[in-house]
Amino acid sequence: MATLAQWIEGARPRTLPAAISPVLVGTGAAAYLDGFVWWKALLALGVALTLQLGVNYANDYSDGIRGTDENRVGPLRLVGSKVATPGQVKTAAFTCFGVGAVLGIVLCATSSWWLLVAGAASLVGAWFYTGGSKPYGYRALGEVSVFLFFGLVAVLGTTYVQAEALSWTAVAGAVSVGSIACALLVANNLRDIPTDTVSGKRTLAVVLGAPNSRRLYAALVALAFVLAAVSVLATPWTLLAFIAIPLAIKSIRVVLSDAVGPALIPVLKGTGQTELLYAVGLAVGLALGA
Repeated sequence: MATLAQWIEGARPRTLPAAISPVLVGTGAAAYLDGFVWWKALLALGVALTLQLGVNYANDYSDGIRGTDENRVGPLRLVGSKVATPGQVKTAAFTCFGVGAVLGIVLCATSSWWLLVAGAASLVGAWFYTGGSKPYGYRALGEVSVFLFFGLVAVLGTTYVQAEALSWTAVAGAVSVGSIACALLVANNLRDIPTDTVSGKRTLAVVLGAPNSRRLYAALVALAFVLAAVSVLATPWTLLAFIAIPLAIKSIRVVLSDAVGPALIPVLKGTGQTELLYAVGLAVGLALGA
């Protein structure tokens, strides 16, 4: 029987900035359009967090029953380490998905019902990332999914439900947050190249190889800061996003130093912190530029 601490670790709390950050940026973009609605922002945050937790548990379950996590390097996996049964972890995943779906329906009811399509696509994408007979996460499409759902959908959806409009600054914010979220996954998969190769899990890192994956990580993080700089055309306050650049540089240096295995684990934390701090700076900047 897994302890509470193990369930929390199995939820992969270091990935939660990928859920919080797009809501922050989306809310900042809504404020820029004079459309900030605090309770809708909180509902959007609830949807993002529960979906992130759900996909983490779903990934744990699916990888665990396939044996992918048996010899992994990194944080605890509940099924792979056998501290929880596959059924328990699957139930946790679907419970999170269920709560997220309810919150999403409430949010759609207060804005636009067509957003249910985006919500349904997010749920399907979350499960089939590593679930089902042909998981797309095993076919080098994980980063595409992360960019789409934790970048474009999350940021633009958060902006729209509040302001009922979009702007090019919201799109730039969505691309920038999505790119850092992708970098987080690239770093994770870079660390797991040896075990994923053995288990047949063809992530983008496995396909590209370690050297190209390292360069991709640096390019994705750099893109976010380029877009923050471009956004000064809307308001110079977007330069507040640059408060995250020291953290970003620190993680990039580790990745480009040919670090492997456990040496890459701090990069996951560092990238998550970079994304969150970047999102705070950009969101505040957009709000001040309203």
